Amino acid sequence: MTALTYPQLRAEAEAGRIEEVIVAVPDLQGRLQGSRLSVPYFLDEVARQGFGACVYLLASDVEMGTGPGYAIDAWDSGFGDFVLRPDPATLRALPWDPGTALVLADAVWPGGEPVEVAPRRVLRAQLDRLAERGLTALAGTELEFLVFRTTYRDAWERRYHGLETGTRYNVDYSLQGLAEIEPVVRRVRREMVRAGLPMETARGECHPGQYEIVFRYDEAMATCDKHVLFKNGAKQIAGQEGVALTFMPKFDEGEGNSCHVHLSLRGTDGATVFADETSGDGLSELFRHFVAGQLACLPELALLMAPNVNSYKRLQPGAFAPTGITWGRDNRTCPIRVVGSGASLRIEHRVPGGDANPYLAVAAMVAAGLHGIENRLPLPAPHAANALADASVPRLPATLTEALRRWETSELAAKVFGDAVVGHYAQAARTELAAFETAVTDWERVRGFERL
Repeated sequence: MTALTYPQLRAEAEAGRIEEVIVAVPDLQGRLQGSRLSVPYFLDEVARQGFGACVYLLASDVEMGTGPGYAIDAWDSGFGDFVLRPDPATLRALPWDPGTALVLADAVWPGGEPVEVAPRRVLRAQLDRLAERGLTALAGTELEFLVFRTTYRDAWERRYHGLETGTRYNVDYSLQGLAEIEPVVRRVRREMVRAGLPMETARGECHPGQYEIVFRYDEAMATCDKHVLFKNGAKQIAGQEGVALTFMPKFDEGEGNSCHVHLSLRGTDGATVFADETSGDGLSELFRHFVAGQLACLPELALLMAPNVNSYKRLQPGAFAPTGITWGRDNRTCPIRVVGSGASLRIEHRVPGGDANPYLAVAAMVAAGLHGIENRLPLPAPHAANALADASVPRLPATLTEALRRWETSELAAKVFGDAVVGHYAQAARTELAAFETAVTDWERVRGFERL
């Protein structure tokens, strides 16, 4: 069973196969937050009227802290509710949670106006801009994660020290080396397919215990919906199997976890718009402008793709992750890698890590591409060499502090996202930085405990 209609949900409930529905909203971090409802209550009331949830769900940090500074913050108004309006297209049964279905919801105010800072709404606004031009976006994500031979509770109690990885060595493309974790990742793969998340490929990656699953591309919103469901479900399955996995961009000094995003545009009639067989390199003028927009906007919109302090530990020299601002044909040292041909021509955006909120990351990419198209930005020649080692290539923001500065002073961001969105996500970054700047790290203890 994959997607469900409301009548099918009622039939499943009457047959005793589904008892509850989770109504969930993606939060600022791209996590699913929500409540479990009985099927009758959901179908008879919530499906039509929506369901109330506290506004702090979209104004809190990774630890659910509710510090001041957000325009929608509710300290002065008593922490009221917005309304979660279910999107029936996202309703599906959860194989890893027997007897349960899940539906994603859009956050709206009691009067029906959308909550503009909600991640799904941020993406929808950019997709609407595309639609005005007769275009639609297709996207696919590649998610990497590390598997550990420990439970989440044990890892927490050990403060994440001395954890044993699921494999002992580099398992990039290895078949034999993955045998130790295959039972767990096989269950993840199979249950995601049963939930309606069709997989294309899966393989090991460079860090011990590292794995990557690539899902079939879809319309951009649907891809992001599947992405957040995958992360939520994979962690639940891992917990049930007595292991832990993490998507954090840099767990240690080894290879990090990326979330490469493949993105293409088509006409709303399905027509190919990126390829041009009559051009010398097969690229259409629209595609050239689209890629040029990615390069022009990367410094100002990086915050939406790399939202945490840890994000920038991955985007450092020597980490086989992009550090410069350039593009190339099938060049993995560039942040914008152009791959495919004809109808499959697309960009692979290599900046986001495993912590990226997919709605915000894809919204930034669409906005950047539109900026290039609307201003007919010229595309420089592709980078044919190692961009990671080329000091002449302009640098991405190297820290969250730098990315925040570029974001909140960006005229482009204010124009395409609006002041409310810019201010909201700037505050999220400031909250993250404030927490980090007061934390005492293991690195400081090792350097200073005895020797200072």
